Amino acid sequence: MTTEEDVARHYSHGALERAILDALKTAGKDVDRLDPADLSGADEFHLGWLAATVDLANDLAISPGMKLLDVGAGIGGPARYFAEHHGCTVIGVDLTEEFVSVATSLTGRCGLADLVSFRQASALSLPFEDASFDRATLIHVGMNVSDKAGAFREVHRILKKGGVFGVYDIMNISGQDLPYPMPWADTLETSFVEAPATYRKLLTKAGLMIVTEKNRRQMALTLGREMRENAAKNGAPMLSLHTLMGPATPQRLGNVMTALADGTIAPIQMLARKL
Repeated sequence: MTTEEDVARHYSHGALERAILDALKTAGKDVDRLDPADLSGADEFHLGWLAATVDLANDLAISPGMKLLDVGAGIGGPARYFAEHHGCTVIGVDLTEEFVSVATSLTGRCGLADLVSFRQASALSLPFEDASFDRATLIHVGMNVSDKAGAFREVHRILKKGGVFGVYDIMNISGQDLPYPMPWADTLETSFVEAPATYRKLLTKAGLMIVTEKNRRQMALTLGREMRENAAKNGAPMLSLHTLMGPATPQRLGNVMTALADGTIAPIQMLARKL
């Protein structure tokens, strides 16, 4: 089994759409007419959650008429947000067949199928023509990509001249070993967390000029604390990341938040422009 196959297997649930729809029904939602915000508890699968997606979209200066590629789109939360709030056309790609299927279904239930679509594909072989996108994003995906240089070359290829690539990944800022399991990997076999310096070097080598860099660690810590306090006071939400990750969720989230709190890792946002 290849690394990409192992990664896809890690994220596969088996009955994810049914689990999401059941949780939404229990919460009193009309699953045939969803508001994208109804899904944010589960479809913003990254540190900083929806707030980080909002900030990234603003920093990318996305506008109506633009075409954006979301690499590693998961079940489509950021892609739907970009389209709904900024009026762009979005294509999301992901290795995991189930994620692509669920993302497509949920997008239709949100009434956004005219702006957002999904395809199964690898970041190392994007099925798109050269210079066909204005923007591209990679949101908490690089931790599963061993060949980041290859992925960045592919993004450079599909971006138009002057196009901007938004990377928002968990990076190792201490050089210390990480505890496992993590949300993105059970072991080191499919985990490729790198230092910010590695991203800078590889993005630059791919022909992408870094224009901004932001460390979102404090935001993620603050929001994580607020979410825990709210759950303790009001009970856990019906739809959450537990729906995606199942019984292993407490250990996975506990490990990532511990590593975040002790300064081992940080979610780093980098914007890079194609020269």
